Amino acid sequence: MALPQQPAAAAAPARPSTASSLVRELVEVVVLAVILYFGISFAVQAVHVEGLSMFATLDDNDYLIANKIDYRLHAPQRGDIIILRPPSSNSTDFIKRIIALPGERILISQGIVYINGHKLDEPYLPEEWTQLDNWGGPDGTIVPPNDYFVMGDNRNRSQDSRIFGFIGRDRIDGRAWFRIWPLSRFGNIYSQLPVLETGTVAAG
Repeated sequence: MALPQQPAAAAAPARPSTASSLVRELVEVVVLAVILYFGISFAVQAVHVEGLSMFATLDDNDYLIANKIDYRLHAPQRGDIIILRPPSSNSTDFIKRIIALPGERILISQGIVYINGHKLDEPYLPEEWTQLDNWGGPDGTIVPPNDYFVMGDNRNRSQDSRIFGFIGRDRIDGRAWFRIWPLSRFGNIYSQLPVLETGTVAAG
């Protein structure tokens, strides 16, 4: 008497080879790295400071991180240290501090900045300011809409708005934020900010 046939066992699913698994993981890592690279490049910028125009806040060969998305969310503010392209060049980056905002009247007289007639206290200046220490005429000059007046902290050694004029917002690429080198000065760069002295007004 013939015995009933047992159903054949189902074939085990084929396992992917070790080589194809490694290739897939490698592709995933590369894709993730590319996404992170472009995401980080969109949001931040590494900045190498060259020269002494921002001394003593920043020194020659400092390395900074600049935030490139801040100004997509809000307008630049007085005291911000910014990365900008001067009017004469699209391939050169300068780093300066915003001094006057759109619509404000700026007057520089004997090394003192007046905004809308009020003295600007600038505790970050490293020395007495004697070069290009008068600007704006007898009554000052109004900053045009969407423009900014910028200067380096080291006023005696800075090419800035006193020379090349106002800077349009479209030429501001980011806000310097954090120093990563040298390690001895690692950290936030905004230890001192300009303050308008509301009780002091320009003579005129």
